[in-house]
Amino acid sequence: MRESTIETIVEALKASRVELCCYLPDGWLAGAERALADDPAFQVVNVTNEGEGVAMCAGAWLGGKRSVMLMENSGVRMACEELARLGLNNGVPVFMLMPYRGDIGDWPTWAPPHGWTMEPVLQALRVQYRIVRRFDEIRPAIVGAPRTQSAGRTHVAVIFGIELCVDGKRRTSE
Repeated sequence: MRESTIETIVEALKASRVELCCYLPDGWLAGAERALADDPAFQVVNVTNEGEGVAMCAGAWLGGKRSVMLMENSGVRMACEELARLGLNNGVPVFMLMPYRGDIGDWPTWAPPHGWTMEPVLQALRVQYRIVRRFDEIRPAIVGAPRTQSAGRTHVAVIFGIELCVDGKRRTSE
């Protein structure tokens, strides 16, 4: 992820008064994960699976703290049970940040199913989401997400398009 994107993510999360950041390591979000871990404004927890992180973020919300779950978009499928029970059954919302793996131009052979399934799964779980493709859209999307989360008691996701996740230096064999 580009350094300017990482800096904007961190600044926007601070402006949103997010205190807890849970993450499952992801290659495209690795720089943001490191920057958040290095910043004393955030409590950062590396989780063992997406469902665990979603549950921790929900618990923080119930305790009056703002939180965010950083994960690959395939994590939405992995956390379906937690997202459904918390959001659909109980109105306990979670804020998620994720890259759009499987986006047009993504290169690994395993990536397309992530793109094919992401939006239908988000819609089935009634997650409000925004796909951010331009640098100037990052801050407004992140700052607005917790407001939407609280107002609607709904899960919210900000998804970073490939334009913000890769620097154009990837190998052609990937």
